[in-house]
Amino acid sequence: MSKFNYIYSDPGAIPGASGSTPYGIYDNDNAFASESIDVCKWTARRLGHPVMQLEFDSGSIYAMFEEAVSEYSLHINNYNIKNWMWNQYGSENKLSGSQWGTNSVGTGSMSTGSNQPQHPHMGTTFVLSDQYGQAANVGGDATLYSGSITIVGNQQDYDLSSGSSDATFQSTPATGDQVEIQRVFNYGPAAITRFYDPFAGSFEQRQMLDAFGFGNVAPAVSFILRPISYDISRAQAIETNDKIRKSNYSFELMNNQLKIFPIPKTVDEGNKLYFQYYKRSDQTSMTRDWTDNKVSDPSNVPYKFIEYNTINASGRQWIRKYCLALSKELLGIIRSKYASMPLPNGDVTMDGESLKSEGREEKTLLLEELKEFLESMTLKEQAVAEQEIAEANQQVLNKAPLGIYIG
Repeated sequence: MSKFNYIYSDPGAIPGASGSTPYGIYDNDNAFASESIDVCKWTARRLGHPVMQLEFDSGSIYAMFEEAVSEYSLHINNYNIKNWMWNQYGSENKLSGSQWGTNSVGTGSMSTGSNQPQHPHMGTTFVLSDQYGQAANVGGDATLYSGSITIVGNQQDYDLSSGSSDATFQSTPATGDQVEIQRVFNYGPAAITRFYDPFAGSFEQRQMLDAFGFGNVAPAVSFILRPISYDISRAQAIETNDKIRKSNYSFELMNNQLKIFPIPKTVDEGNKLYFQYYKRSDQTSMTRDWTDNKVSDPSNVPYKFIEYNTINASGRQWIRKYCLALSKELLGIIRSKYASMPLPNGDVTMDGESLKSEGREEKTLLLEELKEFLESMTLKEQAVAEQEIAEANQQVLNKAPLGIYIG
């Protein structure tokens, strides 16, 4: 095919770039399609058309226009990722691969979307607080299970390890997994059942209270008005007395080997002693079911190419300049194929190398300008700016005259 088929000429009316770009990312964007014609003509004029012949057609400029919009979208998305990545980590649905959507190019191709304002929610701070809560048994993201052992008369020692026949587990640990005991419910009768009334602490009295569901209430204190600190002190005195003067209810736990006190009696045989535990595999697991298919890294943060119709005037001006730089570089590459062309009366030197150099330099300057601007708009820089403004306002207020009070 003759190279003259690729000589530039001004495009006609709409659809313009629609259907003429390599990826067709913005084919369904009417603003992109209509403005592509004006951008194409402006770029050609900046390159010397119609005085100078351009050795590419309008389709090449459309391709550069698409790349310029995509490049702008890339840096805007990177800016958003830098600000919001750790708020979206493990919470937002990730978007990648075939989820990009469908447009005129075909199934699974890249598509566009608009970004909505982000609302911070402390991000991974919740994960850290879960870990502290789990260690303190006041929360966490690992399931706290319960289990029990059956008391055997005159037996103090019980094995709570995974696979032990002494213990019954709510969720049986897998072979080789370990359990981490968090709490053993080996307590004596509540101290409050022995307050004030000499009969309230008798065995028959406690049996009756337990049978009616009042095991933690003494009838002698129901209508006595005293400070709560008095009740706390009295309960501590009773518990300290039991601990020092009696064989108190307690336990020792070493390497999941449980020793209970006092020594169980024959009448205790068959009773249950309950405990709570974590599975070690749940604690050490780096993944959770609720984070499946959620954002895990910058590659699957749910940002698409920005819709061209949502880009403001300053953004479009940057895109036009970047499109010109790309077109200048492309024209320089084309003209660099031949350093000069022989003519009857001499040679004509081509300006390919200078065009390439100019185009690449302009690209570099434009990218640096955009990156510096976006960097100045990050949340970190915003906090620094607000701090400086607050300090400056304070300096102004410090120099303001104070009112003199005359009594």
